[in-house]
Amino acid sequence: MDNFINSLKDSLHNGFIDHTYSNQKNFNPQLLVNNHQENTTVLQSLLEELEVCQSFIFSVAFITESGLATLKTHLYDLARKGIKGRILTSTFLQFNSPKAFRELLKISNVEVRLTDLPGFHAKGYIFHHKMYHTLVIGSSNLTAQALQVNYEWNVKLNSHENGEIIRHFSNQFDDVWDQAFPLTEEWINRYAAIYEESKEKRAIDKVIELPADYRINSIQDAISIEPNKMQVAALAQIKAVRDAGHQKGLVVSATGTGKTFLSAFDVRNVQPERMLFIVHREQILHKAMADYKKILGGHDEQFGILSGASREIDRKYVFATIQTLSKSDNLALFDKEAFDYVLIDEVHKAGAKSYQTVIDHFEPAFLLGMTATPERMDDFNIYELFDYNIAYEIRLQEALEEDMLSPFHYYGVTDIEYNGELISETALLSHLVTEERINHIIEKINYYGYSGESVKGLIFCSRKEETYQLASALNERGFRTCALTGDDSQKERLSRVEQLENGELDYILTVDIFNEGIDIPSINQVVMLRQTQSSIIFIQQLGRGLRKHGSKEYVTIIDFIGNYKNNYLIPVALSGESSQNKDAIRRRMKNTDYIKGISTVNFEEIAKKQIYKSISDSKLTAMKTLKDAYTALRNRLGRVPYLQDFILNHSIDPAVLIKAKDNYHQFLIAVKEEVPHITDYENKVLTMVSQELLNGKRLHEVVLLEMLSERSEVSCEEYRSSLAEKGLSCDDATITSVLRILDLSFFSQTNRKKYGEWPLVEVESHILKIRKEVKESINTNNTFAKLLKDVLLTSIEKSKQYDNNILTRYEKYTRKDACRLLNWDSDESSTIYGYKTKHQTCPIFVTYHKDEDVESSVAYEDTFLNEQTFKWYTRSKRTIASKEVAEIINADDNDIDIHLFVKKDDDEGLGFYYLGQVHPDKQTVQQEEMRSGEDKVIPVVTMNMNLEEPVDKKIYRYIVE
Repeated sequence: MDNFINSLKDSLHNGFIDHTYSNQKNFNPQLLVNNHQENTTVLQSLLEELEVCQSFIFSVAFITESGLATLKTHLYDLARKGIKGRILTSTFLQFNSPKAFRELLKISNVEVRLTDLPGFHAKGYIFHHKMYHTLVIGSSNLTAQALQVNYEWNVKLNSHENGEIIRHFSNQFDDVWDQAFPLTEEWINRYAAIYEESKEKRAIDKVIELPADYRINSIQDAISIEPNKMQVAALAQIKAVRDAGHQKGLVVSATGTGKTFLSAFDVRNVQPERMLFIVHREQILHKAMADYKKILGGHDEQFGILSGASREIDRKYVFATIQTLSKSDNLALFDKEAFDYVLIDEVHKAGAKSYQTVIDHFEPAFLLGMTATPERMDDFNIYELFDYNIAYEIRLQEALEEDMLSPFHYYGVTDIEYNGELISETALLSHLVTEERINHIIEKINYYGYSGESVKGLIFCSRKEETYQLASALNERGFRTCALTGDDSQKERLSRVEQLENGELDYILTVDIFNEGIDIPSINQVVMLRQTQSSIIFIQQLGRGLRKHGSKEYVTIIDFIGNYKNNYLIPVALSGESSQNKDAIRRRMKNTDYIKGISTVNFEEIAKKQIYKSISDSKLTAMKTLKDAYTALRNRLGRVPYLQDFILNHSIDPAVLIKAKDNYHQFLIAVKEEVPHITDYENKVLTMVSQELLNGKRLHEVVLLEMLSERSEVSCEEYRSSLAEKGLSCDDATITSVLRILDLSFFSQTNRKKYGEWPLVEVESHILKIRKEVKESINTNNTFAKLLKDVLLTSIEKSKQYDNNILTRYEKYTRKDACRLLNWDSDESSTIYGYKTKHQTCPIFVTYHKDEDVESSVAYEDTFLNEQTFKWYTRSKRTIASKEVAEIINADDNDIDIHLFVKKDDDEGLGFYYLGQVHPDKQTVQQEEMRSGEDKVIPVVTMNMNLEEPVDKKIYRYIVE
């Protein structure tokens, strides 16, 4: 209690009196804003408080469905823990919709009351903790825009439970609460009539069913439709491809971003004599032609269909299905140069014989291909087909940022258990359609809901039989659904889609179809009842609901997560993460700021654990996985990629490739590339720079090697000057450390042998010289020279995430990294055993969650007391009088810098997050006794370590959970 009071006093003094007063910042007052540059939102702070509170109260005038949607999984998890809250709101200005009020009634652990206090406009959030309360008060109502996007000011304060300010706010809340009336279904029904009258008076504008940033002055005047900002940029890039003399171009554009409109705008700019537009399904053919008419204008007689029985082949603009066009008798009707502009939609299917036949037949002035998923699982190289000319590319995350898509709220929810185990990929059909599972599905789709007046949903099932039986069961429960599979005709599919759009159906249940090539903009709920087989299919199914439509504010994605081995693909797909780095994928689970705008990614607690388990169990660095990533990039570039290419193209982390095969030359051999020979010594040098310098954690060695690659020698002063010009430290200790790395004396004997034994760099009379054999190899072996240069350039790219003068907080370092970056003479990682004091530094390494089988005598209870205080244990068999312990206790007095490194668990590999410098709190030093074996008692010393800066809340929660 005393520590808490003192910390609170220090934080308040720091926040209100003197910002330099103390390093204690746990409870500092904060201004909460939505800052897109720093990826911070008001919502993040509210969710952080919800995760650890014991109860909460909200006082907000305005609440929207989308605002509630951002909190639903968190409130669900709180309900499971028995944590309750109260929400006080109103009908001020009739802003809150009846549907928003009905969504509030679904939240079982929240009591809602309404006040009729005139002009009620209060906005405050109070979170009750064990010894203190957190208050957020300012301008943000409970709306997605206010919590994530708008320019809002909110102050976050912490108070002891006896503090006057929290008592004042609580009393104010209770006064209004006691006079307020409870929210009920009967009241909502009465309010709905008032709300409708008010809505008519406000004359709310209707949104036309075109993307919001198209501007149409007159529907009749097609020429007035103008491209949005992103399409203007895309059109310029497509034109640049043509201007460069290329006859082919590929557009990679996320589902829902308006590829058809984009292509129509380009056709309008080019004004071809004749144009051919090819699709793979008839149900999107007519829609594509209608969109083109809006953009191009002209007479209906200029537009024709080639599909089924329709043979309008003499028109200026012909729209054809590949099935009809590719038939030899139909294709023979067209001269090779019949069309000067040919466009292929969903061109990733072009590996099929039908497409190849058509592409080989025509010789247009320009061929444009469009796809959302150029990466294929069938080994066909789309990029090669278009001569590697990527005219334009925008992926999901960018499209969301540019507001080209409907916002979405993704919910990873827990699937049902059967006999105590979650549904898995091997589950019997009878387990998928039990009464219990159907009830569970209905419960979730009702709880997470949808945006709009009525549900228009797609449900993706795992197999045909499940689709039919589940549709039948839902119909028996009062839903209006149908099952569609690959067995159904195009006519049947079109009919069912029309019924869904017209409100005659609530859901279409499907398997194997509708992943792509279907356009139902009004979809407001997508339900996934199958395991994630691939990132490509996941994004395709997610994309079914991402088209903007006037009937919805957002789309709800409900993903039922069972015990599936491929669950790890969910954060991979949502984030676009392709590094194959397990820790990076885990952090994407906790930190979802890669999703822009008002979209959110949410996982129920048990579902989150299932994904963490999948990440741990997966073999992300298996050679097949690495080869697939390599092949995908090789296909994209049309050549053998270098390590730097993997970074520039957001592909796999080059360090993963190097870890697999020592160096990139060896990796290329492993993937059966024909690469020129390098000598055994060249191989060892390449291994050394790859293993030790590629990570970019310190650029000093790279700078020197780059200088010496161009010249055989440089003076120490020239080297220091070059470092200074680049803003890098050039003190004697760092220079000495760099030279010990490059002459290999830093390394163990085993590593020196692995790295060639001879120094790469030697020093003579203040002159730095590259070893003669290395320089000769650079001059005479072009392959070695290119691979060496590639490692150095890749290191420079990777270094951009680090502060190259100091350890960078929240980046990962191994024990060896710490020895190197703290300028130790040698690699002592094998003898650090958790911590070691040397050269006035002491790195401490902590594995936060120990394996269950770790012996009790070393399974210390190291723990965060809060974001700025870490309770730390020494090694066992140590007392306060032990020399190594005394050094740490008195570190501040003796100018010893203590650095704290923490990793979540051993599955994260050798790297630890660097959390900053810490200072021992002498008042908390205690000697304790631990039991080991049978009645054996051994001493250990514990103390609190105070961090100079509090740990970022995202990584703090990730580590401690």
